[in-house]
Amino acid sequence: MVLGLLSIPGVIKAFLLCSGTGDCPLISLQELVDLKMLQCKRVVNGECSPGPGMVCAQLARGGMGAALLSDPDKIEKILSTLVKGTHRPVTCKIRILPSLEDTLSLVKRIERTGIAAIAVHGRKREERPQHPVSCEVIKAIAETLSIPVIANGGSHDHIQKHLDIEGFRQATAASSVMVARAAMWNPSIFLKDGLRPLEEVMEKYIKYAVQYDNHYTNTKYCLCQMLREQLESPQGRLLHAAQSSQEICEAFGLGAFYEETMRELDARRADFLAKTPEGTEEPTEDTTGIIKMAVRFDRRVYPPQVTPKMCLLEWCRREKLAQPVYETVQRPLDRMFCSVVTVAEQKYQSTLWDKSKKLAEQTAAIVCLRSQGLPEGRLGEENPSLNKRKREAPDQDPGVPRGQEPAVPGEICKKPFVALENGEESLLEGW
Repeated sequence: MVLGLLSIPGVIKAFLLCSGTGDCPLISLQELVDLKMLQCKRVVNGECSPGPGMVCAQLARGGMGAALLSDPDKIEKILSTLVKGTHRPVTCKIRILPSLEDTLSLVKRIERTGIAAIAVHGRKREERPQHPVSCEVIKAIAETLSIPVIANGGSHDHIQKHLDIEGFRQATAASSVMVARAAMWNPSIFLKDGLRPLEEVMEKYIKYAVQYDNHYTNTKYCLCQMLREQLESPQGRLLHAAQSSQEICEAFGLGAFYEETMRELDARRADFLAKTPEGTEEPTEDTTGIIKMAVRFDRRVYPPQVTPKMCLLEWCRREKLAQPVYETVQRPLDRMFCSVVTVAEQKYQSTLWDKSKKLAEQTAAIVCLRSQGLPEGRLGEENPSLNKRKREAPDQDPGVPRGQEPAVPGEICKKPFVALENGEESLLEGW
């Protein structure tokens, strides 16, 4: 029997826990087809043999997902195109329709597209988890089709431990079972010898989250799903109040683990930076005179309150140069940003686009500093003038939260932000 985990958005690190506990060989990613996926360019790697896993995409935006149930023609067209366009098996996941007759008619059309299997959530489009799952409809589908049917929707009412998974499969006559909420509540549900204590599972999950640098809000969400009715307990209140990964660890008695892990990660990062110079690509000057490099700004490799923009500004002051001027544009297709910084009449720019205006400006500053062979404030680097300035006249205002970029005199001299129109990228010189 194949067991599948249907991921709910925002539980990435739980995959590690589920895939490492028992019989869970297949993980299905929800909302796989997205704007960024559609913008990707397909690259064939001739040295990589495809694995045996299936491609399973759940369309969830722009009138897709459950909304497609009212448009069988579009469903058939999408699945036929996918089957013809890929060499991997394609699967589909649906909810049931108001009538059994309409549901069976739909799944027959879906089967004819050539898909390898179909997952069925035994609830109607408007129904929520508190509504009972229709095992008899899933069973009717399984008895009608010749392809494998994967039963979904049995958490809580039918599935509370590993043995219940097989019971739900038999009740629906399905080939296998897809588990979602029950796996979120306790990923050890895939262990054949029984559920592990929730405290043990949460501790293991927190350690994964810290070791893999998961964002604390994501970690907090998953832990809240595990605690459920215990959210009003003293520990639940501490979790609810936590505003960082460190505070989450402290709420579960893992403060020492967090500090030790951070020391290890910082040491490994510093060692890596010392042995592996970043940005091996040499800066190049294009025909418009802009010096470019393919670099990004990673906040984690800089000390608190130290940024490349600060280092560049300090260098300009020391050399009695005009303050750096940043010109930033946004690409409407994916809302990514790119910035050009002008220093001493020379322009610098990264060839990579960033998620925010601030990140793009930091990246442009990095290109300028590296082109000049100047320190940029990274961990392990020495920048005596910047350190001295921080001690004697810190730029950070006491009222500004820790970690926020300090206000730098002259920042108001930046050129205003410019949004590109109609996808054109020629508003800045040289673009």
